[in-house]
Amino acid sequence: MTASYPNLRLRRTRSSGWSRALHRETTLTPADLIWPLFVTEGHGVDQPIASLPGVSRWSVDGIAARAREAAALGIPCIALFPNTQADRRSDDGAEALNPDNLMCRAIKAVRDACGNDIGILTDVALDPYTSHGQDGLTDDAGYVRNDDTVAVLVDQAINQADAGADIIAPSDMMDGRVRAIRMALEMGGHHNVQIMSYAAKYASAFYGPFRDAVGSGGLLKGDKKSYQMDPANTDEALREVALDIAEGADSVMVKPGLPYLDIVARVKDRFDVPVFAYQVSGEYAMIEAAAAAGAGERDALVMETLMAFKRAGCTGVLTYHAAHAARLMNG
Repeated sequence: MTASYPNLRLRRTRSSGWSRALHRETTLTPADLIWPLFVTEGHGVDQPIASLPGVSRWSVDGIAARAREAAALGIPCIALFPNTQADRRSDDGAEALNPDNLMCRAIKAVRDACGNDIGILTDVALDPYTSHGQDGLTDDAGYVRNDDTVAVLVDQAINQADAGADIIAPSDMMDGRVRAIRMALEMGGHHNVQIMSYAAKYASAFYGPFRDAVGSGGLLKGDKKSYQMDPANTDEALREVALDIAEGADSVMVKPGLPYLDIVARVKDRFDVPVFAYQVSGEYAMIEAAAAAGAGERDALVMETLMAFKRAGCTGVLTYHAAHAARLMNG
């Protein structure tokens, strides 16, 4: 900077709305959003989730309707998560491989309703299907077995790709799963199916409402610290991202979102790859609680937090506020 006050007044460009718009460094549009949706059994079901005010579990027909809504709003992609019935859960999560499971039926319903007008991202992990709530197969001590789990995740990913998924998103954090899934997708003829890896997923306290939503919270035995990352670590996140890119990930994700914007920025600076963040259930619930308590204006809180993700370097954001934010942006 060579000029000084009063030759340079930084407030000049902030003095009017048109000028602020003209000089805005970061932009946010509905095309930057992915809308996570929870699917449950039944027909015509709209089941509110108490810990996620304003969010519901929808039956397959409702998911299709939400997908049409997303496309109309300009949201390019939805993310699907199943609430598997208790009698279909097992120690080995075998329901994940059922070609007629909730996830596969929801994928097909969205494709029938929307064609190729919207992307379908699907979660690959076993916690929505296991009776113990862990993301993989466990030994007698409750430790998640890495390589045995990867073999099942590969079959789960192919099951979802066969149903019509556009993006496979392994959220399990097993070592080596991206390479194994990529090889299986290539061998299975799914050359254009993307992998968005949960590359830096932390063992966070912000996941509670999500686990309620998919029905695994009350089932979880132990914790997930042996495979999800330590919140104290940043260099390790870069190693995780580097491995997933080398193994065939098309994009990577940081999860949670706002508490880990430093990780987003480091990943963006280091790697020439699309970076996404997941504004997780606990973050959403905190915004809703603040708005309900009068501690902040909801619309402003939503838009400011989403802008923070873009400013930190995100290509896009998974957020439960996606539809609401898109409506705000569309006017």
